[in-house]
Amino acid sequence: PRFSCPPSPLWALPEELLLLICSYLDAQALGRLGQVCRRLRFLSSRDPLWRPIARGCLNSGFTQLGTDLAPGIPVKERVKVSQNWRHGRCRREMVLKWKCKQVHFSSTFLMPWMELDDEYLYLSQAENIQAYRLCPNGTGLQRHPQAIFSGHQEDVCRFVLVSPNIVSGGGDGNIVLHKIHGSYSVKFSAHEQEVNCVDFQGGLIVSGSRDRTAKVWSLSAGRVGQCLHTVQTEDRVWSIAISPLLSSFVTGTACCGHTSPLRIWDLESGQLLTCLGTDFHHGAGVRDIFYETPSLLLSCGYDTYIRYWDIRTSTRKCVQEWEEPHDSALYCIRSDKNHMIASGSSYYGVVRLWDKRQTRCLQSFHLSSPTSSPVYCLRFSTTHLYAALASALHVLDFTAS
Repeated sequence: PRFSCPPSPLWALPEELLLLICSYLDAQALGRLGQVCRRLRFLSSRDPLWRPIARGCLNSGFTQLGTDLAPGIPVKERVKVSQNWRHGRCRREMVLKWKCKQVHFSSTFLMPWMELDDEYLYLSQAENIQAYRLCPNGTGLQRHPQAIFSGHQEDVCRFVLVSPNIVSGGGDGNIVLHKIHGSYSVKFSAHEQEVNCVDFQGGLIVSGSRDRTAKVWSLSAGRVGQCLHTVQTEDRVWSIAISPLLSSFVTGTACCGHTSPLRIWDLESGQLLTCLGTDFHHGAGVRDIFYETPSLLLSCGYDTYIRYWDIRTSTRKCVQEWEEPHDSALYCIRSDKNHMIASGSSYYGVVRLWDKRQTRCLQSFHLSSPTSSPVYCLRFSTTHLYAALASALHVLDFTAS
């Protein structure tokens, strides 16, 4: 006859009590507990136990406010992958490559831009935006586009994805609105020179241009493409972003005048609300802006600094700043809305990861060698980071241990 040991009185407790007991364990202890038996492996993998741990990790899908941005992925798996982000363990691959443009017998680099959702990566290449399907289980990127969105006569400078729409600004001074699923598109003349940046939320588009203006556009029925406000920025506008509250927008300019390159404007009236910062040097233009919450935003640019602003406490000085260690301009920035920042530098395709709780750069990745190219745009999920350079798209896969 087979004999089995009676179950331990502790593990015979109701699941609610077991979860409460296990909530006092750290990640290492939970991992060891899961090796005891099947029941404990199942119990120790439950999301409620890993959620507090994940909120302290890098890029685990939780915002500073606790919102879960990746609810379909087990939290324990995200914590595992988070350790790879922290220690820089990844597999690198160049997934797309394209040729430089030929203009008057000389080569000019493209300045690609990207957006990412759960199924597709959208990439601007010259006058078009191409949609590439992400392979199942995050194993890569299909090499041929599933859809192409066209409409500009010159290069797409920037675009924004707000499902089911893509809004793009181009070197031809036009703004184009595409429906992702369908052939509907609208194009209208927006600026006298290049539309360097656009954002789109709540039925409104904001755009910024080399012509030293920022404009607010309506997309409501019967008023599509109607300009609501024209803001005279007195400087070239490189970056723009609408506040999550849909009450204001911020512009980042070239900083060639006597005003701050970061200014916040009222979305309804177009009036200046406030300037951010007072100690910018001449030429310290702002290349990219990213809102984390309605009151927290990040900026970066030509003066080599990442700045973290909290407009609740002060508009004169940022609450934190990080300097690019090799004195390179910063072209793009992104945050997991919690502890991690990713930045793209102007030389040799350098991508850096930062932990806001530390003063120095956490990890660096050099993606272009020997040819030097800026990282014009980067996007990431909880498992992959995509970086667009002048002639290639690179991906870092952090699921590889």
